[in-house]
Amino acid sequence: MTETPDDEARHRAKMQKRKAVQDAEVAGKTIAEKGLLIVNTGPGKGKSTAAFGLVLRALGHGWPVGVVQFIKGAWETGERRALERFPDLVRWHTMGEGFTWETQDKARDIAAARRAFDKAKELMADPALRLVVLDELNIALRYDYLPLDEVVETLRGRRPDLHVVVTGRNAKPELIEAADLVTEMTLVKHHFAAGVKAQQGIEF
Repeated sequence: MTETPDDEARHRAKMQKRKAVQDAEVAGKTIAEKGLLIVNTGPGKGKSTAAFGLVLRALGHGWPVGVVQFIKGAWETGERRALERFPDLVRWHTMGEGFTWETQDKARDIAAARRAFDKAKELMADPALRLVVLDELNIALRYDYLPLDEVVETLRGRRPDLHVVVTGRNAKPELIEAADLVTEMTLVKHHFAAGVKAQQGIEF
C-alpha cells in the first residue's frame, strides 16, 4: 500500500499528539528512584524467567544481585549455570528440597522454607545488593510454610533502594497489596498439555 502525502501528514500529526500526551505523563512523575517490590504470579509460564531476565538487565548495569530459590531443589538449570559465571556480582542460594509432592514431608518443607527466608533476610540487609529475587516464595506462602504476616512485614520494611522480585503462582492478596508492580502470567496454551516434557533450555 502506497502512502500519500496526506497519509503521511495525518500520521505525523497523530504521533505529535501522542508524543505530547506521553511527555506530559512522564513529566508528572516526581519520584526519581524507588526500590520496588515486584510480584510475578499467575498460572502461565514465565514468572521465574521474567525475574531472571531482570537479573540479566541489572547485571548489565553492574548491579550486585541475590537469588534465593525457595522450592526448587538442586536442579542444574541453565539460568543458574549462566549466572554463576558472575561470581563477583551474583549470590545464588538454592534452598528448597523440591516440590511438596516430591518431599511429602511438611515439617521438612517448613524447615527448608525457614532457612530460605532467613537467607533472604540476610541478603536484603546487605547494602551492597541492589536486587534480590525470591523465586517461588509464593508457593511457600501458599502451603503455609512461612507466616504470611512476617513475610509481608519484612518485605514492606526493606530498605528504600532495594528492588525485590517474588515469583510463583497464587500470590496472596496481602502480598499483592504491598507490591509496587504485579504481573499475572495468563495461561493461554501450554505444550505440556500436548504431552511435551520439560526441555533443557526452555524449562530449566
